[in-house]
Amino acid sequence: MFHYIKPYILYGAAAVLLMTGEVTCDLLQPRFMTDIVDRGVLGLDTGLILRLGVIMIGVALLGLACGALNGLFSQTASQRIGNDIRKDALQRILHFSFSQTERYSAGALVTRVTSDVTQIQSMCMMTVRGLIRTLVQIVGSLFFLMMMDGKFALIVLGALPILLPSIFLTLRHVSPLFTRMQEELDALNSLLAEDLTGIRIIKACVREEGEKLRFSAANRKLTDTQLHVLLVFALLSPAANALMYAVITMLLAVGGREVAAGAATPGQVMAAVTYATQLLNSILRMVIMFQNISRGAASWKRMRSVLEEDEPIRDGLHGASTRERGSVEFRNVSFRWNDDGAAALSNVSFKASPGETIGIMGATGSGKSTLVNLIPRFYDVTEGSVLVDGIDVRDYKKEALRGKIAIALQKSELFGRTVRENIAWGAPDASTEAVVAAAKAAQADGFIEETPDGYDTVIAERGNSLSGGQKQRIAVARALLKDAEILILDDATSALDLATEAALYEAVERMRPGLTRIIVAQRAASVRHADRILMLEEGRIAASGTHEELMEKSEAYREIVSLQTGEGAEA
Repeated sequence: MFHYIKPYILYGAAAVLLMTGEVTCDLLQPRFMTDIVDRGVLGLDTGLILRLGVIMIGVALLGLACGALNGLFSQTASQRIGNDIRKDALQRILHFSFSQTERYSAGALVTRVTSDVTQIQSMCMMTVRGLIRTLVQIVGSLFFLMMMDGKFALIVLGALPILLPSIFLTLRHVSPLFTRMQEELDALNSLLAEDLTGIRIIKACVREEGEKLRFSAANRKLTDTQLHVLLVFALLSPAANALMYAVITMLLAVGGREVAAGAATPGQVMAAVTYATQLLNSILRMVIMFQNISRGAASWKRMRSVLEEDEPIRDGLHGASTRERGSVEFRNVSFRWNDDGAAALSNVSFKASPGETIGIMGATGSGKSTLVNLIPRFYDVTEGSVLVDGIDVRDYKKEALRGKIAIALQKSELFGRTVRENIAWGAPDASTEAVVAAAKAAQADGFIEETPDGYDTVIAERGNSLSGGQKQRIAVARALLKDAEILILDDATSALDLATEAALYEAVERMRPGLTRIIVAQRAASVRHADRILMLEEGRIAASGTHEELMEKSEAYREIVSLQTGEGAEA
């Protein structure tokens, strides 16, 4: 963590010095009380009592100031450390490949960026504030006890062989539970996110009670683990208090004999009891402190797994400038989701020249979406190469490559912002006129203008305030507005009727005539006017050609067209 601590090391150093000052002020108070009792009260010196009382108040105020400033510096440092970690974590998550994102659940990532960072902040603050206070108070209390009477120090030290092993065993037992607690919180957050995302299907299937039971089971596991930890510390605390009272009783007994023998004064006995109480309370506070530190260490370990996640899709060196603009070529491309799995794509080769429209069809699971996901390099090919404008996509800087490509997906991802902001998501500096033109081409302008606030209408989270067709048209408008050379529509018009879809494609042709288009579709009508149609079967190109050519030579294509339109049924 030193990478995050280093910028705020001066805050930490100041907090340490101020905490040392605060504890020193606390340690001086029993010394003043000794003189008040022995010389002021027993010596009937009222003036001394007043003078020492004023000094004690001054020292207490100084300690208060040191403590307040210590809190300011330690909190500032810990909050800024947490802020830096949280920003770096989000930055890392945003640069995850799809395969990395799929290894973590959404709930697990939310827990790491929120709860785990909070635990790390608490650990940093507790280390700077709590650990220094505890160590200085323990050492200082023992020093003053030794200065007064070695017997007092030995009595307190005699309790440590009983107390310290108990604390060690307690922490050893509960430390693994902190990791388990965070993992169970991951599961709870994931379940909650899943239920909120799927609330409509839950209601449609009348699964409210089932989900309530599932959530209750996950919540019970987390609660049971938390109660286990609390119970362990609840048992330790009274046992430690009983030991502390035993030590105080022994100090009073020994101190009484010392006073009777003239070897000690009543004020010294009172001071010894105060120092012993401070010391043992410091050790008890150390238990709570190490509880927070252990939990923070577990959270830091989990956060490191995100921050140090290796990036499998690394940047190339090539920028955006190329001689060609809009060509896409697959050369003997194969792709597997994992080393042991079956191939999702096998030996796929084709080329889309600038300005061409390529249609991709095939049965569910034939590899259509996998194929187009390789173009912007959401995944890397297992074998072969994908070229954009004649350059292997692995040689591009990712930002430059993805800047050439606009994508609209079947499942349209919208944000809880205005319609205008959603359309301009890939081109935030676009003018209002450009936004409206893209919306008109996507056949979205009509329903947008019917809303009370038009383009300033705020869309609900995940676009839940819109129909499927409306979401798809906004997503297509967003893709059209982006200044890209290649447009990928991955079943992005599946929720539109055929007339609206046809009007959309005609408008796209007028608006961006030189745009290379790759259209994944389930409906033959969506791609029948494409320059070339690829028929995928089990990850291979089974046939390619125009609509007319495939009607002659591809039985699979002919069957799809026949089922959907009746065309070619007699053939």
